[in-house]
Amino acid sequence: MITRLLVANRGEIARRVFRTCRSLGVSTVAVFSDADADAPHVVEADLAVRLPGVSAAETYLDAERILAACRASGADAVHPGYGFLSESAAFARAVLDAGLVWVGPPPEAIAAMGVKIGAKRLMAEAGVPVLPSLDLVAPEEYPLLVKASAGGGGRGMRIVRGPDELAEAVESARRESAAAFGDGTVFAEPLLEWARHVEVQVLADRYGGVWTLGERECSVQRRHQKVVEECPSPGVTDATRELLYDAAARAVRKIGYVGAGTVEFLVKGDRVAFLEMNTRLQVEHPVTELVYGVDLVRLQLEVAEGAALPPSPPEPSGWAVEARLYAEDTSFVPQSGTLWRFEVTGDVRVDAGVESGSVVPPHYDAMLAKVVAYGATRAEAVRRLAGALRRAKLHGVPTNRDLLLDVLKNRDFVAGDTHTGLLDHPLPSAAATDDLAPLAAALAMAAGNRRRARVLGGLPGGWRNVRSQPRMVTFEETGPVTYDPLPPGIRVVSASPDEVVLERDGVRRTYEVAGYEPQGPLYVDHAEGAARLTPLPRLPEPAEHTAPGSLLAPMPGSVLRVEVAPGDRVTKGQTVLVLEAMKMEHRITAPADGVVSGVHVEKGRQVDAGEVLAIIQEGDS
Repeated sequence: MITRLLVANRGEIARRVFRTCRSLGVSTVAVFSDADADAPHVVEADLAVRLPGVSAAETYLDAERILAACRASGADAVHPGYGFLSESAAFARAVLDAGLVWVGPPPEAIAAMGVKIGAKRLMAEAGVPVLPSLDLVAPEEYPLLVKASAGGGGRGMRIVRGPDELAEAVESARRESAAAFGDGTVFAEPLLEWARHVEVQVLADRYGGVWTLGERECSVQRRHQKVVEECPSPGVTDATRELLYDAAARAVRKIGYVGAGTVEFLVKGDRVAFLEMNTRLQVEHPVTELVYGVDLVRLQLEVAEGAALPPSPPEPSGWAVEARLYAEDTSFVPQSGTLWRFEVTGDVRVDAGVESGSVVPPHYDAMLAKVVAYGATRAEAVRRLAGALRRAKLHGVPTNRDLLLDVLKNRDFVAGDTHTGLLDHPLPSAAATDDLAPLAAALAMAAGNRRRARVLGGLPGGWRNVRSQPRMVTFEETGPVTYDPLPPGIRVVSASPDEVVLERDGVRRTYEVAGYEPQGPLYVDHAEGAARLTPLPRLPEPAEHTAPGSLLAPMPGSVLRVEVAPGDRVTKGQTVLVLEAMKMEHRITAPADGVVSGVHVEKGRQVDAGEVLAIIQEGDS
């Protein structure tokens, strides 16, 4: 029996496992890097062990340090979560060799599925449909997909549409795969465009019992990373569903799998093709839990303790949809910084690795939380999820909330017509606009100024015997906003530094306003959404200016490669250098045709956000 469980992970998955452990009376142990010293998962654990350092390689990916933490804390079992060491056969063996309970599949099963080239061969032998592998030197067809043989999560994957793109795609995929998984082996398959990405949740015990616990639709992806998932799939017929379940069960039995896992497929019409098997719990497991009424972590622990599964799984009921909330800007670049306020309310499940005041470090994955809604129907679940996201108060580090709302309100998504190319092009914006939000922010600022006034605090702000000019605030996002006199038809019901109530055409609207830093942005939350507004100073201080054509680092990171030198001619869109940050490669490209007039960094250099990397002088000289 497991008495003390160490979770070899961080963030929301560590908190998720701890939640089940508390319900079972199992003691918990967290591990943490220096960057995560104050993280919620550390606070919530019964015991916590520091892993000195900040990079993943020296902390959460260091098997020896994890095992040392087990010894120091007296843990008798290890749950790997997902990512990091969760699919390392060597780590699983080391845990078992140390006499600990491994809450995962046998090392042999992990190894069998850990290398995709070998996994495809095994699946073909088991009668599971697979896509053919293509020659990386002279492939027989395009478009194709270059894939990392090790790992997953969309890393080490590149789409190639013609021969001129092949060499760079292969090299880039190899680098990213080596950095993420320690193995740069890649292979290629035909690209099955406009297909659905559908996965089957499996669970198996050591006595031959196998459950196929429904399918999940994971087609809404960007950069091959999932954004929105749901259970069941809206586009799978009963016949295809049976084919998927049969193929998943064959995969499980072929490798002697034990525990929770996921078998992933591409589905196009009635064609089904094996993608990979994730030998761990998946990020999107909550949608299955809600539809099937199970706790997959509890089942993992029971199977690890030697329990047998009941003869058949529970019957599904209803629909669940999950949205992944990431820290990223509108260009989808991962962001780090302080999350001043994190509040997601409503009838939804929130699995979060953060809370109000959390600092999002630049060293790890940018996912903040998963917001999951359940309903009797798909429409009910989608509406409930969209409402919770719209009302969420997310202040500080930028998030992808607007993208999620665009997806949930997209016509094709609402119709259930999803595929892996849905986000290849920008979606129509569904973000609610409220032209009164800037006015509310300006009035809140004025109220705050009066509250802070040291003399004559009873007079209206900016009071004059004879008014000569209107009172206004200039926001970076909107320009000047006049609040005295008020726009025609607007009445101020009340105004304080943190709440403004306005009335127009007999309709009252309430705006909550919050600011956290002097001269920093204001966050305005209202019934239809939110706005971030940055006041500009009336008399700005002289500021340093970067040279025209400067390429700035979009985030903190490490320079992976510099592809130009001073004097080189470049064309618009040409890669100038590559940064590695938050577990991904980010290409910095030339904004226009020109000449490189300066390169300010070199390979291996750590850079801060906003740092000048290189300068491109436009034109021929």
